Amino acid sequence: MTVTEDVVRRGDGSEGIYGVVHRAPGVVVIARQVIDNEERFCLVEQYRYPLGARRWEFPAGTADIDDADARATGRRELREETGLEAGSTRVLAVLDVAPGFTSQRTTIVLAENLSDGAESRDVTEGDMTWAWWSRQEILDGIVGGRIVDAQSVAGWGVLLALGL
Repeated sequence: MTVTEDVVRRGDGSEGIYGVVHRAPGVVVIARQVIDNEERFCLVEQYRYPLGARRWEFPAGTADIDDADARATGRRELREETGLEAGSTRVLAVLDVAPGFTSQRTTIVLAENLSDGAESRDVTEGDMTWAWWSRQEILDGIVGGRIVDAQSVAGWGVLLALGL
């Protein structure tokens, strides 16, 4: 991540400064599986230092140099955070994370045909847990304030908008 401050001239001729956070492309993984004849979605919970609180969200992360595309990044992040291996993935949308201050974009990836594997979390994810949530539990979590991660909520909105 880098931060730049750019001196700009606005349309009215006045000068200003834009601070911009530059970060590698991100991915949010909506992992879906049918378990006991019920559709379930994988969410992770982890401590978020800037907020000083734990948060439930879809598995997510940023691209590594070795990641060829967002689908590869999504498969890697899902495997690292949960141990789940995605048999199939597809890109649902590409979103600007927060265009008022960052150039980062995030790709929403749907992962299906899941199988169990071994997680390989990094040191910052050591306290992470994960669980299967039903569609109704996710809706209730968003409305009730248990799921407040903007990228997760946006990804869920994309999934619903596509009728998936």
